[in-house]
Parts: sequence; C-alpha cells; structure tokens
Amino acid sequence: MKYSLSPLKVTYLSLLLLTSSLFISCSDDESENGSSGNNFSSSTPSVEAVKSRYGTLPLSQRLSGTVYAKNQVSLYPEISGKVAAVHVQNGEFVEKGTPIVSLEDNQYREQVQQARANLRINEARLKQARARYNELEAQYKRTKQLSDQQLSSELEMETLQAQMSSAEADVDLAEAQLEQAQSSLQEQQDLLSKTVIKAPISGTVGQRNAETGMQVNSSTELFKIGDLDNLRVEVVLTDQMLDKIEVGQTVHIYTNSNAHKNNFIEAELTRISPFLNNVTRSTEGEIDVQNTDSKLRPGMFVPVDILYGQSERATLVPTSAIYTDPNSGEEGVFVATSLGSEIQPAEQINPQNPPPLTGPTEIQFKPIDVIAEGRMEVGVEGIEPGNWVVTVGQDLLSSGRQQARVRTSSWERILALQGLQRQDLLQSVLDRQTDINDSSSQ
Repeated sequence: MKYSLSPLKVTYLSLLLLTSSLFISCSDDESENGSSGNNFSSSTPSVEAVKSRYGTLPLSQRLSGTVYAKNQVSLYPEISGKVAAVHVQNGEFVEKGTPIVSLEDNQYREQVQQARANLRINEARLKQARARYNELEAQYKRTKQLSDQQLSSELEMETLQAQMSSAEADVDLAEAQLEQAQSSLQEQQDLLSKTVIKAPISGTVGQRNAETGMQVNSSTELFKIGDLDNLRVEVVLTDQMLDKIEVGQTVHIYTNSNAHKNNFIEAELTRISPFLNNVTRSTEGEIDVQNTDSKLRPGMFVPVDILYGQSERATLVPTSAIYTDPNSGEEGVFVATSLGSEIQPAEQINPQNPPPLTGPTEIQFKPIDVIAEGRMEVGVEGIEPGNWVVTVGQDLLSSGRQQARVRTSSWERILALQGLQRQDLLQSVLDRQTDINDSSSQ
C-alpha cells in the first residue's frame, strides 16, 4: 500500500523548511561576513542533510486526549440554603465521609423538632386507642359470660361488638398515623443531614466554588473531587481506526505539547466503548494511568500515540525530507549524490559556531513512493539506505539548481526540530535574526 502525506502535515513541514532555511541562511551570512578567505559563490545555496537508514517504523495513531481523575465527581448540594462554613481548601486530600461544606441548618433543626413532637403525639394517640380497645374487649368478655347465663340482652352484646369494631379501627388509624409521623421525622432528619455535604470518595478536592454566606441550590457546583494518583485519559476513536486499534495496545501519553521523544508516560489502551455515536461515527477509548510523578492534571489536553504495529522494512527518511514538486505534484527527496559514508553528521549545531559546510556538491532530485508513514519518519521506495537526503533547505533547490553546500546533521537533531511547535520554531528564528541585526548594528 502506498501513502501520501496529509495536506496539514505538508503545510507544517513547509513552515519547518522555510524557517529552518532562514536559520541556515543567517548562519551562512555570518560565516561569509566573518571569513574573508571563503571563496564559495554566494549563489550556491546551503542545505542540511541526514543519512537515510534501513529499518521498520512503529505504526502509530496520534490523537488528542483529555485527562480525568479516577472517580472524578462534582459536588452539589441536594438542598437549597446559605453556606455556613467551608471545611477544606483547594488541593487538600480528604477521606470518604469528610465534611466539605456546611449549610445553615436552623430551619431544618426546627422541622426535626416539630416532626419529633408530632411523633410523640401519635404515639400517645396509639396508646389511648389501644387502651380503649382493651377496655371494650374486657367488657365484652364479661358481658359474654352473663349472656351465656341469660343475664344480659342481645342488644347489649351487639352494642359492645360495634364499639369494639370502632375501637379497633381507631387503633389501626393511630398505627398508620404513627408510621406517617415516623416517616416524616426520618425525612426531616435526612434533610438536616444534607446540610453537611460530605466527600463521597477519598480524593483531592479542587475547583472551589463555595464561599461562606453565598446562597446555593442543587445546581450550584461547590467542588470537584477525584483520585489524582490514578487518572483516566479519554480519546476519540473513529470507526476507521477500530480496524487497527484494539484494547491492550501500547500508548505513549506526552506530558507537554512539544511531545518530545522521551517525555512521555507509557500505558495501555484499557477499554473501548462498543457503541458508536450515530452522527459522528466515533466512540471513546480510555487509558488508565498511574500518575506517580504528578505530571498529568485533570482537564489537560495531551497528545497520545497509540502504537498498533510495525511497518515493513524499508529505507527510512525524516518526514521533513519529503518535497512535493509544486508544478508536477510529484513527491521526492533531494540527494547529495557525491557524499559518502566517510562524512560524519554533526550531533548538535551551535548557532554561534556552526560546523563547516562542504564544498559545492551535486544534488539530485529523486522521486520516491511513501510505503509507510510514522509520526516523524517515513518508509520510502526510490532511494537506497545510506544516501544523504536534504531535510532543510529544499525550497532553495526548487529552481533547478544542481549544486549546494551541505551541512550534515544527525537524526536526533532533525527529529527534535520536527517536534517543535510552530510558535517555538518561529520564535527561535526571530530571536536569531534579532541577534544578527544587533551584531550588525554594533
């Protein structure tokens, strides 16, 4: 399968090449102005190159993730009221059940007292109803004995039976009223307990929005709380990604926006929701992360690479080496054909004392096919491993020039340069240009 670089990546690489070319030009101007023995023609452009190599690419999918604390919840009051006290501050760790905020409770305490008094009244009514029933029951038994001896009338017996039925109904009513009073008391006690908002979990509190004296209701968020030692990073996965991305694959979570190679936390894709949104055709992937070094914070947006395999073996070049001919649309690389393995790359380039350039060297444009694409490297067909390919300054060669002076560089430098954000890269060039102008004015 053959690939082509995305327009967004091409645009960024164009910016990288342009700003880096300005950097090289500034350094070369300084070198030429400071050395009268330099006989190179100013029309020969200067470029930077690295040596292509042979290998495989780790295939990865770059996504943006959002960090959440484990069990992250927002704390809301369940009742309305005025804040009486705030017991914790942002950043404090609390155990489950710890009071967080207290509301004024005078009204709720009075309601509890009224409910408790009503309960006692209904308890007394029940005792009274039972006593009345017991009294009638005893009278009925005595009258029944007399009736058996023909010493009482049937009317008297019927009257007592009716009175007993009424007394029994009074007992049932009193029992129901007592249960109602007990329920009312429990309800008022529950409302009173809700005047103290407690931590539902053990964790760290933050995003305080509670102040003494403020009026709150059930829609007022008071705090957030979560376990900051155990985080969850959520990423959005499209339906096309699900063909290659699965649970258990290694992920790299970068702890800053530059996403440098060694500045990441390694974890695994923990779970994928099986349900896709019927509009966006996407779902959520979740990554559980141990935040032992406190590098991540809930709410952060972080770059996430999901590693889903290895490419086939091929000649590898940095992504910035790819040049697209604006006339034909053909993709290729510029190769310094006369440079060999005896040339050693410069590991670092000091702008104040850059390594020397080669003499005018033949440069040839070679079309290539991209067969595998990583985040900063691509596998290509069309050139051999060990070729010196131009990574900075291709725009200076696009006018048909066949010679250039070459400054050899290392892969590490080029990949670090590619990892820079746009604003960092532009600021570096502007700072460099300012330094040169200041030196010239002196």
